[in-house]
Amino acid sequence: MTSAELRIPSTDGVDLALHDLGGVGPPVLLCHATGFHARAYQPFVRHLASAYHVWGFDFRGHGSSTPPADEHFTWAGMADDVRAAVDAVNAQEGTRGQPLLAIGHSMGGAAILIAELARPNTFEQAYLYEPIVFLADWERTVEENNAMSGPARKRREVFPSRAEAMWRYASRRPLGDLQSDCLAAYVEHGFTDLPDGTVRLACRAEHEARTFEAAGLLTSGGCAGVKIPVVVAVGGADGMSNTVQMAGPAAATLPYGRLKEYAHLGHFGPLQDPFTIAVDVRDTFGAGRAS
Repeated sequence: MTSAELRIPSTDGVDLALHDLGGVGPPVLLCHATGFHARAYQPFVRHLASAYHVWGFDFRGHGSSTPPADEHFTWAGMADDVRAAVDAVNAQEGTRGQPLLAIGHSMGGAAILIAELARPNTFEQAYLYEPIVFLADWERTVEENNAMSGPARKRREVFPSRAEAMWRYASRRPLGDLQSDCLAAYVEHGFTDLPDGTVRLACRAEHEARTFEAAGLLTSGGCAGVKIPVVVAVGGADGMSNTVQMAGPAAATLPYGRLKEYAHLGHFGPLQDPFTIAVDVRDTFGAGRAS
């Protein structure tokens, strides 16, 4: 599956890549997790394509999108990117005036909620896999910030080739948990070619770390203002991780929230078992089973 790319402006001097991922039916906006990009989800989108027209964009500093001019990452800025993508999708021939559905993963799920709070009825309904919604009484400490940002800063950025990166990622967790075609799509579109023939991560290690450090804007209490139906999905394979602990309170606080659990999946669920997640997305949005 190939995708057409549009360039659209967002705030802070950001130039976003919006990808038409294909399909027929009501429009859906896909919002990816930190460190990833929209086209990593192409194997997942294939199972939606007979019922939905899926659009995805790369958040600022991810994939083919540029970072903020000052390289200051905020999750309010991520929500700005969501709204910019929404406006661009709504302006396309064939989608204008149609209700927009949302699928979000991790940071992407949180950004959808923040965008919906800022501009109600941006979306008709949403399916969010482990959105980053902090408990109201959690205190963000330096240690908690560094739990993700520290390792992100140490990520190896440059490889001799995409094939070498693919081999390394497939041989170890966490990326080794991804379904092979999802990992291949992540690698194919997640690197830039350098003049010396090597490849470098499109989402630079420092940008990924700053994105993690900016988390915490949204708490479960803030979800009460989201008035659309939302499924909060959560995996069980990672034990009681922070993202697992966040899911229940977020779903309970959302006025039209519902919790969906997957015992066999971890935090990368849509990229681990895209078919199963697509089945439930279609059931959630009312289009029947995936193909």
